Amino acid sequence: MNRTLETRLQIGVLIVDDSAFMRTALSRMIASDPQLCVLGTARSGEEALEKIGVLNPDVITLDVEMPGLDGLETLRRIMAQCPRPVIMVSSATVADAETTFSALSAGAFDYVPKRLSSTSLDIIHIQSDLVVKIKAAAHSRRSRSGARKPPQSAGSLDRSTFPTSPAIVALGTSTGGPKALQEILPLLTPDLSVPILIVQHMPLGFTTPFALRLNTLCQVPIREAVHRETIQPGTVYIAPAGIHMTVERVADSRPTIYLSPQPENHSHMPSVDILMQSVAAVYRNLSMGVIMTGMGSDGALGMTAIHSEGGVTIGQDEASCTVYGMPRVCAELGVLDRVVPLSQIPQQIMMATRSRKRA
Repeated sequence: MNRTLETRLQIGVLIVDDSAFMRTALSRMIASDPQLCVLGTARSGEEALEKIGVLNPDVITLDVEMPGLDGLETLRRIMAQCPRPVIMVSSATVADAETTFSALSAGAFDYVPKRLSSTSLDIIHIQSDLVVKIKAAAHSRRSRSGARKPPQSAGSLDRSTFPTSPAIVALGTSTGGPKALQEILPLLTPDLSVPILIVQHMPLGFTTPFALRLNTLCQVPIREAVHRETIQPGTVYIAPAGIHMTVERVADSRPTIYLSPQPENHSHMPSVDILMQSVAAVYRNLSMGVIMTGMGSDGALGMTAIHSEGGVTIGQDEASCTVYGMPRVCAELGVLDRVVPLSQIPQQIMMATRSRKRA
């Protein structure tokens, strides 16, 4: 099939799913955006591999669970034979979530969760996420094929360049975050002396298996946060999906994690802003904020709060972001002390906190 001039100017997508209902639903969502076009669909991994060579799609959406050649094995073959961005479409079950994170490690660009009721797909919630990720995936492919700007220099990694030695790190990320976190958290060494609290925008059902997976990959303990637990140095806490995570300290007691559904009207739950603002209020100039890849502006208010208190603020650079949204807003506000590639974020954290002994 030869793509017409019109379709060549659009982002061509191949949909792979064994469900006819899902193929139709995804096709309608993608076709709703004039920048995207559905080049074709496939009912199995085997059929997908055949159609990739004929259709040459820019981006592939791939079901996790399929009979025969499953999503993970299909992904591995795509990456080996005809690599291009693949977005996994996954149900929010523990098994599917674990497979999704394995797919990110195997080269998938990102994932979109299915949100199913007893009879239909919740299209309103999935459509905008799907469209934005397809566009980001296509952009990443075109960026790699052309000249790419060199990443901004992180400057000296000498600890003396940091104004303070932070006692806690608050990290926020969204689109592209699961893959990015799987890359950088294993680089943290066992001598990490401060806690790290992370808000990663995720659907319900994904944060528990994500924390468990990260814990098996990392040299420091990673866990999903629990309400009212005392914050321990050298531990990484993942905010549970669907609830805000903040830090509280009563009198001279050790700070604890507080989980709450309030405020309900916030655009994200959990919210990076709400976490970081609480960290800035409790730890003041001993706070460190890290803002990474993601759509939108969540984290801008929180990073501003940490910056205003005299804490350390780090932003991921544009070249290494899946979506340069959240860090861009912080950079434009002028609240970032440093802008560094993803690969340097663990070094920045370790260097900034190295002089601090475990309490």
